[in-house]
Amino acid sequence: MDRHETRIIIAGFGGQGIVLIGNVIARAAVIEGKNVVGMVSYGAEMRGGTANATVVISSDEIFDPFVAHPDRAIILNQPSLDRFEPQIEKDGLILTNTSMIQRGPQRTDLARIKVDATQIAHQIGNLRVANIVAVGAFIEHTNLLSMSSIEQAVKDLFSNKNPKLVEINLKALHAGAEQSRATGKSRPGGAIS
Repeated sequence: MDRHETRIIIAGFGGQGIVLIGNVIARAAVIEGKNVVGMVSYGAEMRGGTANATVVISSDEIFDPFVAHPDRAIILNQPSLDRFEPQIEKDGLILTNTSMIQRGPQRTDLARIKVDATQIAHQIGNLRVANIVAVGAFIEHTNLLSMSSIEQAVKDLFSNKNPKLVEINLKALHAGAEQSRATGKSRPGGAIS
């Protein structure tokens, strides 16, 4: 794997906005002039079945779009944690939506970001923005992309629909970032940074 490459898996139930998370991150990377590839996979059922998306971001040309061993993961439900945690690279990073996961990551070699994305979305007034809450928490701690690029990606993806969607998704993005700042990120071995 190229040292300039970041390989992300995003996983959860169909209907949780997994593909949208990938689209927001990919669009923000393009805004920053990076190379990006993404792929999507659904279970047999769409809504309620499992879904995952992968995003590869690089400052160089990307030769392999497949993500067998991601170095970062955004996991929104228990079945996805069970499936993808073993595949994450050693010393990788995992974000989990604690309201949808009964047991957290078991590996001690992963940095962890815990965010109660569903509860925060409920407080905002729309459960469908839990995915964007997760994006805010992820970006706040990884600094993989700038928050302004993520904000622009949200505006680009929602401005043709309903202006209120832009507003509520930006609110969710900032709420996730705030939650992430407040709770900290554990480094491999469990220490909080």
